[in-house]
Formats: sequence, structure tokens, C-alpha cells
Amino acid sequence: MPTQPTSEMTVLDQGWTLSPAVALRPEPFGALAYHFGNRRLTFLKHPLLVEVVTRLGEHPTAREALLMVGVPEADHPAYQRALAGLVATDMLAPRPAGAAHHGDPR
Repeated sequence: MPTQPTSEMTVLDQGWTLSPAVALRPEPFGALAYHFGNRRLTFLKHPLLVEVVTRLGEHPTAREALLMVGVPEADHPAYQRALAGLVATDMLAPRPAGAAHHGDPR
């Protein structure tokens, strides 16, 4: 079960990855995300959000993923809300502790 952020810690301060039960289908507007476990269908309505979601597992926190993908800091609150919604519907899973990421010496 995902760790629920405290008032001081947001989804942007935690590590996430696309759930293994989720498939993304690219679309002109972004992508469709389908969760095979709970059968939920979610629309990712912006190509940059799709890139963030697909690259979350490469970074220790969602905030670092946003920065590396090039999301302007002024847009971070909107992305925080979008990612929180994906966490709430189990589209995103906590990033496993110790998982390798770019820049990791392993």
C-alpha cells in the first residue's frame, strides 16, 4: 500500500514508479492508463505528464523526475495533484527501496 504523504511531505517528495499492473497506450492527447487489477481507465491528458509517469522509476523522488523532464517549477502544484490522483487509484506504486536510478554508482 502506498505511503500516505504527511502535511509536510507530498507525493513529490517520495519515490514512485508505474504500477506493474498498469499499461499505457499512447494517444495524441497523452495516453490512456489501464490498471488490469482494479480495471480502472485513466486519461493522462498531457504528453509531458506521460513522460513524467514513465520516468518516475528512474529518479529517487517525483520532484527530481519533474525537474529532469523539464516541468517548470510553477507547474509543480498541478503535477503534484495529478500524481496524487494516480497514487490514489493505484496507477503508481512506491518506488522500491534501494532501486537503482540514473546516477547511482551501482
